[in-house]
Amino acid sequence: MYTIIDIETTGNGIKGNRITEIAIFKYDGSQIVDEYTTLVNPECPIPYFITGLTGIDDQMVQGAPKFSEIAQDILNITEGCVFVAHSVNFDYGVIKEEFRQIGIDFTRKKLCTVRLSRKLIPGLASYSLGKLCTAVRIPLTDRHRARGDAHATALLFEKLLGEPEAEAVFKKFLNARSQEATLPPHLPKSVFDKIPPQPGIYYFKNQKGEIIYVGKAINLKKRVLGHFYDKSAKEIQLCSETADIDFKLSGSELLALLMESAEIKRLFPPYNRAQKRTVRQYAIFNYEDRNGIQHLAYNTIKGVPNPLKVFYNQTDCRSYLETLCKEFSLCPRFCHLQQTNAACSHHEITTCEGICRGDETVAAYNKKVEEAISHLKEGASEIKIIKEKGRTADENAVILISEGMYRGYGFIDKDTSIGTLDDIEAFITPQKNTVETESILTAYLLKNSEKIYTSPVT
Repeated sequence: MYTIIDIETTGNGIKGNRITEIAIFKYDGSQIVDEYTTLVNPECPIPYFITGLTGIDDQMVQGAPKFSEIAQDILNITEGCVFVAHSVNFDYGVIKEEFRQIGIDFTRKKLCTVRLSRKLIPGLASYSLGKLCTAVRIPLTDRHRARGDAHATALLFEKLLGEPEAEAVFKKFLNARSQEATLPPHLPKSVFDKIPPQPGIYYFKNQKGEIIYVGKAINLKKRVLGHFYDKSAKEIQLCSETADIDFKLSGSELLALLMESAEIKRLFPPYNRAQKRTVRQYAIFNYEDRNGIQHLAYNTIKGVPNPLKVFYNQTDCRSYLETLCKEFSLCPRFCHLQQTNAACSHHEITTCEGICRGDETVAAYNKKVEEAISHLKEGASEIKIIKEKGRTADENAVILISEGMYRGYGFIDKDTSIGTLDDIEAFITPQKNTVETESILTAYLLKNSEKIYTSPVT
């Protein structure tokens, strides 16, 4: 037994989406045996663009029952039935959320007529309800009203049941382990099955082949599947547009992070937001005041002519400067960690040797500042090579950093003899040094010193 369902909503994402109309046709495999249709009071305003699409406005639903008042009717008619809808995860998700808000756990087996149609009626240009009905000559009236769309979906479902391979396909789709009900409506299962459980990056593509999202993962298959289970409005919209998935292996999480960042910067996919934002950078710098005292200070990168060290948030920048101040017995006042014209009295930094009180000579203090600056610059001119796992057991991945900047990465067979930097550079794919890559590598270098070489790997 099946219930073919369509809903109209306020269009505010799954959790904010409220039902304005619902239509249910109960189908026994050969004919419609029951029907339930009603407007629903969403208990919130209906946006103008939704009214323009469906014709349903606030006045129409003012006297309609609330969802809580029709919940039992929906439970009764769908009891023991498979929940069927066109792009089923949307309708099912909204209805399940409506039930959750009134304290009821709504669970039914699901079938998606988009996925079924793609399998049983392959080769169509579009599988939207309107174009699909036109292609297979199913009458569609009252478009974008629940009853009209549900009735058309019921006729489509009847046609699908009559296809030669229907029995095997339906059985497979209803198998709890098949994942067919979880996958996006336009994504072939064969595409998902090819994704390996290895580190790498993945590309979500729409029906035009355009890349709409790039992500990274330690386990590609598990991470991609996580998108399909996520019920946030953004994820549901992303999955509804996804028709293909491509991937590249990285061998390690670090390479995946760097590859993902580069691809987002190159492609600017519409669903990637984080790395499109401008990150405010801060830097430590030094200057000499009119008394000849060398100061260390920090400011946004735009206000620093010759930065000594760059950071990606103010907290890390100030924290590093505090550490320098303690380690080299500098004065919090002359490191701009305490705003005062008198002697310093910082509550944490108590190592000042008296430059602010006249107890230390300018020459002695400036020498300590120079030592701190040398420490800051230490290692900036070194060539660093990070060695990581390759994409297979027969190769290594290498990441090249020189003069403190990310230069690129490459993969080298373990049997290849490497003796000089030139040997390594021959395998390196050049990459841009960006705010994101610097942040990724800085965090990695702090935690993985054992994987870092300051001379060519032999």
